[in-house]
Amino acid sequence: MIRRVLMLSLISLAAVSAADKSDTKAEKFSVNLYQPMVLNGTTFKSGDAKVAIVDGKAVFTQGKITAQTPVKVETAKDKYQQTKIAYKDGADHQISDIYVGGTTKHLSFVEAVAGQ
Repeated sequence: MIRRVLMLSLISLAAVSAADKSDTKAEKFSVNLYQPMVLNGTTFKSGDAKVAIVDGKAVFTQGKITAQTPVKVETAKDKYQQTKIAYKDGADHQISDIYVGGTTKHLSFVEAVAGQ
């Protein structure tokens, strides 16, 4: 009986460990939006938001609101000292780039989806 419980515990631990490893493939970080932002027709309020990069897409989450868009991840020569967000010109506050502080990551958002 104890052997069976121990075996089930080890199997459960292995399954949880595998799930954690697959989740770590996504790069995650937080950003502070200094103005409202529109992403694929979804409006995010100014304030904290989370970003995950999964399979060439940036997934933004703020509370229960989530939206995703294709993103090009570039690597700079030097680390960015702080996170900077660049918006496209215009009244709709669409995001164009994020420079991730403490890393060499530069996220460039694909133009083709801007009107979606």
